[in-house]
Amino acid sequence: MSITLTMPRLSDTMEAGTIVRWNAKEGDRVASGSALADIETDKATMEMQVYDDGVLARILVPVGQQVAIGTPIALIAEAGEDPAAVRTAGGASPTVIAPAPPALSADAEPSGAEGGGRASPMARRLAEEHHVDLSRVRGTGPGGRIIKRDVLAAAGVGDEVTPTAAAEPAPMSAARPVSAVPATAGAIVPIQPVPMTAPVATGREVALSSMRQTIARRLVESTTSIPHYQVSMRFSMDALLELRGMLNGQLEVQAVKLSVNDFIVRACAIAMQAHPFFNASWAGDRIVIHGAVNIGVAVSLPADRGGGLVVATIRNADQKGLRQISIETRALAEKARSRGLSIEEMSDATFTMSNLGMFGVDNFTAIINPPNSAILACGGAIEQPVVRNHQLVVGHEMTATLSLDHRVIDGAMAAEFLQTVQHNIENPATLLV
Repeated sequence: MSITLTMPRLSDTMEAGTIVRWNAKEGDRVASGSALADIETDKATMEMQVYDDGVLARILVPVGQQVAIGTPIALIAEAGEDPAAVRTAGGASPTVIAPAPPALSADAEPSGAEGGGRASPMARRLAEEHHVDLSRVRGTGPGGRIIKRDVLAAAGVGDEVTPTAAAEPAPMSAARPVSAVPATAGAIVPIQPVPMTAPVATGREVALSSMRQTIARRLVESTTSIPHYQVSMRFSMDALLELRGMLNGQLEVQAVKLSVNDFIVRACAIAMQAHPFFNASWAGDRIVIHGAVNIGVAVSLPADRGGGLVVATIRNADQKGLRQISIETRALAEKARSRGLSIEEMSDATFTMSNLGMFGVDNFTAIINPPNSAILACGGAIEQPVVRNHQLVVGHEMTATLSLDHRVIDGAMAAEFLQTVQHNIENPATLLV
């Protein structure tokens, strides 16, 4: 009997998924455990594995289509079955939630707007500009939508339209053209303006991925429902950088390389033991202080996997040394950027860290990741003039900024937490025990 693959639930908040890529074509053999497709969820692009051997008989959902969880997306013919028969008996393709966005080109725009005779926004604007009746235009875009090239063809103009502002100016005087002015000594000869010939870039719309929609929704919820405020502090990084260099030299033979971020995760985890309200969540009529210290680390995703970011969770960070924190962080970041994280690997963070120091950022503020009560935004360890022992010297300093939920954490509590983190970072030997 053939196997019907359905859209799986790949995250705890996922309601629908989009096929980003099929890794096999109809008629190919598939093996149990292989990644058959890449699926974009509301949090990341993740691999979908198959758990049976067989032949991919039919693909029901094409690349770019979004369908609800549980929707049939492919048919697998098992051993002894005829894939052609399975394909024929598969029935009609499922109804999709949203059509795949059309590929962008020089003469096609995304069709996000409704109405207007199924015309893209640019097509409607050009129709008004060239007095074209859209009801008489045949659309050549996806689903018969009227796009830019259709309007230009109906108006009888080419793709390159010279802007009105760039039109050649009229002569200064019909009775006395510019060229007739004698170039005598002391005379001012008007200069003919040169028309602009460079093409004007065409605007475009970008379809939102499921992840970008989720990021937008959660950030709006966070900023509108959580009373944010920020507290910043500067840390001396000289001792930490010196210790890091020494440890990395000794650990090189073991292929371990500690990052500054690993030290900060460890410093925050220890500080959260002493300041439990930084390991807490607002629960409406009470504050829930969590037992496990789970630190979420923000990971940016490459553009070829849809961009955006995810939060990878380092569980029980207060019980792990620098080496283990480094190994787990690197493994999670690599997996997030290549295959996608599992639900468990993105869940249960009780405090979040975001670090942009590697990009040369001095300082910034971050938005709280609910249900956390705080997030720490770390800039780079910048070499600059500093005062040490009443002397002006060159040193490395980092600015760290906490964004806080004022319902849970007051300003004095934030200052005390940062003082503890500062002590841990400026005395990095405390992070080794």
